[in-house]
Amino acid sequence: MQKIFDYVILGAGISGLAIAREIKTQNPLASVLILEKENELGMHGSGRNSGVMHSGIYYPEKSLKARVCAEGAKAMVSYCYERNLPVKMIGKVIVPAKEQDDGQIDLLYNRGVNNGAAVSIIDEKQLSEIEPYARTASGRALFSPETAVVDPKRILNELYKELIAKGVQIKLSCPCSSVKPSQSSLSTPYDSYSYGHLINATGQFADKISHKFQVGENFVLLPFKGIYYKLAENSGIQLKRLVYPVPDLNVPFLGVHSVNTIDGSTYFGPTAIPAFGREHYYKLKGIDPEEALKISYYLFQLYWKNEQGFRQFSHDEAGRFIKTKFLEAAQQLVPKLKLKDLRPSSKVGIRAQLFDKKACQLIMDFIIVHRENSTHVLNAISPAFTSAFSFSKYVIKEMNEKG
Repeated sequence: MQKIFDYVILGAGISGLAIAREIKTQNPLASVLILEKENELGMHGSGRNSGVMHSGIYYPEKSLKARVCAEGAKAMVSYCYERNLPVKMIGKVIVPAKEQDDGQIDLLYNRGVNNGAAVSIIDEKQLSEIEPYARTASGRALFSPETAVVDPKRILNELYKELIAKGVQIKLSCPCSSVKPSQSSLSTPYDSYSYGHLINATGQFADKISHKFQVGENFVLLPFKGIYYKLAENSGIQLKRLVYPVPDLNVPFLGVHSVNTIDGSTYFGPTAIPAFGREHYYKLKGIDPEEALKISYYLFQLYWKNEQGFRQFSHDEAGRFIKTKFLEAAQQLVPKLKLKDLRPSSKVGIRAQLFDKKACQLIMDFIIVHRENSTHVLNAISPAFTSAFSFSKYVIKEMNEKG
């Protein structure tokens, strides 16, 4: 016998949990079920991200990211304070790694102001006071004082407890094995369910689920692996702020930067190296041969057509697979770094980047597709964790408007 729920959410990452929370906030009597294929929270994107609360500097003014990032960051930081979860307001500097990148400082400043971020342009002297180890190639930098770092897994676990207390059912180790959209039903290896509305928030598998609903068939997610090095404790370098390069705004990656985690550790990364499986974190584990061929085909298309400057980007990223080349990228931000200061790290993540097969382009913004009684979050990339609370309000509003 099928179990009936008003809402079934696939995926217990930050997006799925935040959407469930917003549903219960707006309609406490709604019955909500979350299905998660893993046996614990935070195994993938939501638990492997840097923990940085982005302030909304990078995104074009009318983009969805711009609309939800700054508000989402404030809401997430407030949630941490309310729940006694660790949060550090350490700030971030964005520096031109090359002199020709200086023009982007003004563009990023204007975007930040328009998107509601606290941001200022500083000179070399001010930079040395804020972050003595950072370098600017042009004499200018951007300063975001309200950028914070949090503990993603602590937040996921707190949300889990909150939702359970509100009557949400969360089933772990429970993948969706089949769907019948015309009957508003789905099955897992253990049970069958019918729903009033289904929300696909499966992150790295969101396209595969959406295709079962004949939604977003023009899109496919391409996995890019982010590798980090840890700053050695005896390096003599102590970064007080996050240090980021001025990014290439043609591609949806921010480049190698420093990350101060909530436990006081400092990392440099991530890379954006193509992965050959959606869970290809380490060595050969997680490689799917059939999918690897498809990924290679789409990457070759991007490279051949050189959309979004992908050819130069891929050359740069391929080089950073070699530690000395990775060091060169990090030294453009922190010149005093030496090879011995970068220690191997188990910190690694997969960024599932949405690719438009017809346009042959990587999608820069969040993508949400509604179809009858289902909603599909197809491009929950950075700053998805930062934006989760404001993004969930947007998703529910769109759901209600579209029926």
